[in-house]
Amino acid sequence: MAHDGQSNAGHEHTPPPPPSAPVPVRPASAVRPRPASTINPPPTATTAPAGGGQARRIRLVPHLENSRSLHFDAITRDVRPGDVPLRIGRFTDRNAGAAVTHSNNKLAFRSKVVSRGHAEIWLEGDKFFIRDTKSSSGTFLNHIRLAPPNAESRPFALKDGDILQLGVDYQGGTEEIYRCVKMRVEVGREWQNAANAFNQNALAQLRALANAPSAPAAKPAMKLGAGTELAKSASAPASGAISQPTSTGDCCICLFAVTVCQALFIAPCSHAFHYKCIRPLLTMHHPGFNCPLCRTFADLNADVE
Repeated sequence: MAHDGQSNAGHEHTPPPPPSAPVPVRPASAVRPRPASTINPPPTATTAPAGGGQARRIRLVPHLENSRSLHFDAITRDVRPGDVPLRIGRFTDRNAGAAVTHSNNKLAFRSKVVSRGHAEIWLEGDKFFIRDTKSSSGTFLNHIRLAPPNAESRPFALKDGDILQLGVDYQGGTEEIYRCVKMRVEVGREWQNAANAFNQNALAQLRALANAPSAPAAKPAMKLGAGTELAKSASAPASGAISQPTSTGDCCICLFAVTVCQALFIAPCSHAFHYKCIRPLLTMHHPGFNCPLCRTFADLNADVE
């Protein structure tokens, strides 16, 4: 004991530190891990910022694949990041007279297989997303169901050309109101609604074709639908003369040349067809029309001004 006292005599006694306030510890069960890559939930009406980010245009057009396809007017919306989502659902009694109602963020279809709150679409960054909001008949993206019945799905990215389907056809009813809603997504196609290199070149070719001289009676190869090279050889211009175009290409349906002395149909996307070839598509879904080449939807009754 004397040895211990001598060893501690040279050391100064340090008092213990005062006790600190207890730090609350969050139970481990209350901590939820955050996934490595997550998509923010769509904004609500109370959290949506006003006019934030650059607006992008989305267009929903009917997917006309057969005679049972549900017809509705094409829907175009300009959406900004953070805007209130576009809510898709069934019509109510107030808008029961129309196939689809147009409002700021509500799209209501006249179909009994669509739930009142079926799905919603919003813009995040520069991409559009969709999710099923607990619909009973399901939301399908490119023929794949997003969630089980009455369950909310995770967000799915939308791309140009995607096919959306709301509900499933009711087999017990033959009326239009029992059909599902099929639509095609168009994103980033604003250039088609203005003058561009393609439609200006197509218009120039049609004007030159209209001003082209008709073929001589003794050489009717051009009238018989022969190829462009044969038509040019049959009516070769004199030396030094300016040759006029006699064809704007081939009809993608019959694969014969689109040339003079023919009944033609020019689609709003500037693709040309023989009227006889395209007539079945025109009458099947009139006034809706899907171009067989670029799949662009057009309303043939739209104002031309």
